[in-house]
Amino acid sequence: MSRKFNFCAGPAALPEAVLKQARDEMLDWQGKGLSVMEMSHRSDEFVSIAEKAEADLRDLLNIPANYKVLFMQGGASSQFAMVPLNLGGKGGTANYINTGIWGEKAIQEGKRYLPIHLAASSSRVDGLTRVPRQFEIQTSQDAAYLHYTSNETIGGLEFDYVPTTDVPLVCDMSSDILSTPMDVSQFGLIYAGAQKNIGPAGLTLVIVRDDLLDQAKAEIPTMFSYKVCAENASMYNTPPTFAWYLSGLVFDWLKTEVGGLENMAAINRRKAAKLYAAIDGNDFYSNPNALENRSIMNIPFRLADPSLDKLFLAKADDAGLLNLAGHRSVGGMRASIYNAVPEAAVDALIEFMNDFAKNRG
Repeated sequence: MSRKFNFCAGPAALPEAVLKQARDEMLDWQGKGLSVMEMSHRSDEFVSIAEKAEADLRDLLNIPANYKVLFMQGGASSQFAMVPLNLGGKGGTANYINTGIWGEKAIQEGKRYLPIHLAASSSRVDGLTRVPRQFEIQTSQDAAYLHYTSNETIGGLEFDYVPTTDVPLVCDMSSDILSTPMDVSQFGLIYAGAQKNIGPAGLTLVIVRDDLLDQAKAEIPTMFSYKVCAENASMYNTPPTFAWYLSGLVFDWLKTEVGGLENMAAINRRKAAKLYAAIDGNDFYSNPNALENRSIMNIPFRLADPSLDKLFLAKADDAGLLNLAGHRSVGGMRASIYNAVPEAAVDALIEFMNDFAKNRG
């Protein structure tokens, strides 16, 4: 079997070493005679898997002791409702920075539970899209929290700074968590769907500061409560055990094979720089974002002749370069180059792009 290069935005590529370990342990996890998928989540074996995954994640992100790490079901879209339900119990207005489709979805869901204030939004400057600067962010006086999306997966727009605010800062980091070191203490709450840089779909990571666990609305469903989840070690009910296990393998891979997030960040910056150089260096391709806000995880680009889009994608597939179509809402192309996408994949894509532009297919 020959594996191809996968540029899917999610569910995304997983490290080959992780897939091989999961394969080897599929029928018999460490001599126990059963798969992780068949284990009780209350068993000593699975508890050890869960505890190691959390410990490794805390080590990777240097998570302070006054933060809880929750492994929750569902995706980031569920958090669009869980955030206002968990943080809106004492009233106030939910403040949002809108920089793209996922920010807009968070706003639309949030307004079902709290009044909404748009604190800032992305804009077009000199024909390029950029995120708002710190001075442009205006929170309301009664803000319950300020929410933003650090990296817009669809538009490839990434914050180049962490906003400062006097209220709890909430961040959707679904598509850039673990791509670079960060200071967790700058945030009140971080959440991320697993299926990009963490593990398989079905699991959502939540990192929440302890003092925010008693801010929930009285009517919050039990399964949506961060406090209940924290008090039950993310096992109030049966969690997505296999996704949790695979995520733990990814955390271990980042620590032991990559050497931590400093090394991962250097690799990611190098991959992105190569691809942007190829786009900028050829007038057949273009990227719509300001230089300082170009994502290092999701790189959208357009062809000078859109009539060639289908041919580009067909030939890319034939070349073993998969899932390069842009999101259906915006079209064009998009290469998602998450942690598990090897540098060789980016090199192969650049070679293909240069050849396609030269020969126009």
